Amino acid sequence: MSHAANSIQQPAPISTSQRIESIDVLRGVAVLGILALNIQSYSMPGAAYLNPNAYGNFEGVNYWLWYFVHLFGDLKFWSIFSMLFGAGIVILTTRCEATGRSAAGVHYRRMLWLLLFGLLHAHLLWYGDILYTYAMCGLVLYFFRRLRPQILIGLGIGALLVAFAISLGFGALLASGTVPEMNEQMKEVWAPGAAQIQTELEIYRGSWLHQLPHRMMSSAFFETFLFLINFGWRSSGLILIGMALYKLGVFSAERSTKFYVTMLAIALLIGLPLVAYGVHRNEINSWSMEYSFYYGPLFNYWGSILVALGWVAAVMLVCKQKVFHGLTRPFAAAGRMALTCYLLQSIIATTVFYGHGWGRFGYFERWQQFLTVFIIWVALLIFSTVWLRYFRFGPFEWFWRSLTYLKLQPMRREVDIAEP
Repeated sequence: MSHAANSIQQPAPISTSQRIESIDVLRGVAVLGILALNIQSYSMPGAAYLNPNAYGNFEGVNYWLWYFVHLFGDLKFWSIFSMLFGAGIVILTTRCEATGRSAAGVHYRRMLWLLLFGLLHAHLLWYGDILYTYAMCGLVLYFFRRLRPQILIGLGIGALLVAFAISLGFGALLASGTVPEMNEQMKEVWAPGAAQIQTELEIYRGSWLHQLPHRMMSSAFFETFLFLINFGWRSSGLILIGMALYKLGVFSAERSTKFYVTMLAIALLIGLPLVAYGVHRNEINSWSMEYSFYYGPLFNYWGSILVALGWVAAVMLVCKQKVFHGLTRPFAAAGRMALTCYLLQSIIATTVFYGHGWGRFGYFERWQQFLTVFIIWVALLIFSTVWLRYFRFGPFEWFWRSLTYLKLQPMRREVDIAEP
């Protein structure tokens, strides 16, 4: 085989013309939507994400904004992002193996670098990172990529049931009263006292070095305990389901309009009412720690997956209509630069809210937080669109790909000769 032929067989990032636009659009919607949830952790003490009564005004417009975002966003965009991560594993490995080479080296370099990015992101910038979780799951789920869609869906549901069962188990243990010290610890997490709240406010209004110990401690808790009892299982389940949905053509807008309309109807008629009922149950239990910490979220745990699939259906229906191409193009650009957009969200938000920047942590009410979200959305959509006029990848994507393929990737757009 000649050197030229051999070089063609080398695994490399796909060209722009090979991309599946509907997946890019969906990924763009997901990465932007995630900010509407994460903004609460960027801007307020951590307890306020789980227990909206823990901090700040929770009445009037602030309540209804929270309710709307909870109904349509909480866990939904994480679910979509996770499923697309699974689709990405199948896409990368399939195209790599089509060159006649093993995909293992590329995949594991990709996951290990993502793992490092996640650790740096969490410990140095913001503890709510998800990249670490995806990388850890990806190290294992590589071996499942060739299974039939039906088996992948079954295994995915099984993994989701594990996290669900663990939460029920913790709730039953708490209700039994056999571990009173655990009850006290959970109460401090669910509804911290004024002194504890003030301490967290002072930490994140302080310097970067002042924040570091608390951020590292919180990150380690996410990466160990929460990963083992919830994040790892839930993400794994969704990644496996995402592999299946990609293989079934759901993410590439290949299914019929009737198929997507049915998905959307299930989300609206079953998913949303289930999530809303969960909020109702929390409210009639006065957001008590004993109920709302363990049992309250379980309605959204399952309802969010149905609503996420409704989002998928809605985006696919839009992508099937060429008339909306101008509307979807900026979201496709954000999707192609999802890693950059995700990290830029943290860079911008921590600059706005933390003490090493503008120091607005704990000052913004929810309506102000979501105004901030809207401004960041617009900025990222414009930035992504303009950047990709000149470059093949986002800056962080270029760095990640260069490390994965052990070669500096061409950055300027004109070198992508496969582009139309």
